[in-house]
Amino acid sequence: MTIDVPTWAAEAAVLPYPTVFVTVSGAHLYGFASVDSDLDLRASHLLPADEVVGLRTGPETITTDTWRDGVELDVVSHDLLKFARLLNSRNGYVLEQLLSPLVVATSPVHQNLIALAPELITRHHAHHYLGFAATQERLFAKTGELKPALYTLRVLHTGLHLMRTGEVIADLSVLSDLPYVPELIDRKRAAEHGSFPPALSDTVAADVARLRAELEAARDSSMLRALPEPAAVEELHALVVRARLAGSVGEAVV
Repeated sequence: MTIDVPTWAAEAAVLPYPTVFVTVSGAHLYGFASVDSDLDLRASHLLPADEVVGLRTGPETITTDTWRDGVELDVVSHDLLKFARLLNSRNGYVLEQLLSPLVVATSPVHQNLIALAPELITRHHAHHYLGFAATQERLFAKTGELKPALYTLRVLHTGLHLMRTGEVIADLSVLSDLPYVPELIDRKRAAEHGSFPPALSDTVAADVARLRAELEAARDSSMLRALPEPAAVEELHALVVRARLAGSVGEAVV
């Protein structure tokens, strides 16, 4: 995947605590970033032990929203423990953030989390994608805008691929063979609020209904486990404990 991530992204995403990882999410990850898209950075940080067990606790989540060189930069970082809890659930967002190929900063702990991820994926992750798709489909029905149409198609394709293969791919341009998707992506890349071609409304609605049914069927027949692998959950716990007690994520690699 080739995108233009500003060279200053790593500098702008510096966190006040040791950084487990910083990756690019949002439209850049989904394959349809526009020329005026926000840059969505998702991260994890490590609070020191005394900001977890003492009276004065540090922030489980850090959120910043700034501008640089005309680009809106949205950074959201979770403490390692909170991120691990989300990872040990059916949360597709954190899976995509962890496994994003668009890496701004990484660490040994990040690499350990990536190694554990396959054993934490279950068929119940389909519920995340079905729910997100339903929200975006309602938004599209209300507004008729291009962005929620693309988001609906993206999450259904990602969920379907995950149920069938156990692999997380978030790029709609890679996943979809629908003939009109390249046109929709081109429109979105040209402008964040590009127009949706009304002539495609019925076609997209029919494809969304079909993809939803296919995702439900793929969930029910998936070879993915019903629950995270217990040994992987135990190792996830141990990883958080080791990192917290050491107060370090290892030497960061960019």
